Amino acid sequence: MESRPRFKIVLLAPEIPGNTGSIGRTCVALNTELLLVKPYGFEIDEKAVRRAGLDYWKHVRLREFDSWEDFLLREKPPREKLLFFENTGPRLHYDAGYSEDCYLIFGGETRGFPSRLETEYGSQFYRLPMFSDHVRSLNLSNVVTTVAFECLRHLI
Repeated sequence: MESRPRFKIVLLAPEIPGNTGSIGRTCVALNTELLLVKPYGFEIDEKAVRRAGLDYWKHVRLREFDSWEDFLLREKPPREKLLFFENTGPRLHYDAGYSEDCYLIFGGETRGFPSRLETEYGSQFYRLPMFSDHVRSLNLSNVVTTVAFECLRHLI
């Protein structure tokens, strides 16, 4: 039953090991790759990452990149396949151009994306809806799971 959703999840400079572990677990559930772009706010072998990923972490299809430029150089993603998700994105995640072989990209928990990426790829930024002034952002692992399943819905 191992069919593969045809998209990848990219974390740019993740900061919280528990979130990365939980996201890894989602990747295993969806049989999709997890691409991590340095710098990290933790050591990848940190116990907290493994604990959040539980016994699933050993099954994560993980690739690491030294920087955003390294990611672009080695992965060679078509520009239109890059979809960025940020709590201030101009459009809702429902409207993202999900397609086979797209990259769902998420910034660090407290820093988000570098402004140069927002400038360069601004039309490819999306957000999840929030209806309360009491919440600045949602937990990264929850956002990744929500977006991944929305992408899956578009592909099946």
